[in-house]
Amino acid sequence: MIFTVKAPIPGFETIKEVEVEKIDEFFVRLLSKSDTTTFTLINPFMIRNYDFEIPEYFRALLSIDEKTNILILNIMIVATPIETSTINFIAPLIFNTDNGTVAQVLLDSGKYPDFALMESISNYLKKEEKE
Repeated sequence: MIFTVKAPIPGFETIKEVEVEKIDEFFVRLLSKSDTTTFTLINPFMIRNYDFEIPEYFRALLSIDEKTNILILNIMIVATPIETSTINFIAPLIFNTDNGTVAQVLLDSGKYPDFALMESISNYLKKEEKE
């Protein structure tokens, strides 16, 4: 599905449209339609408790109300080994799947102290115990 970027993505202000491709239940690829930029996104709800209020400005910008179908994903910096990859939980991408719009929301770190810019995915991977 193609989405119109309603607020510039910090550092990637030239991106105006993006396409989202599902990889699996955890990961999604975001492809810029403006240039060759791609991001790996992760479904945060698959790995942690992730609850926040979408700020009113972004609710209005994306035309979100209580009946709107939304998708929330986070940018992941993929590294090798995978345990060294990081996830940006403080700035989720909010997709309105009803009208095809998206914006990156910067959450208030004072209000959400458990969300960070570069959290290691290893904090959420289950380690197999050695016998």
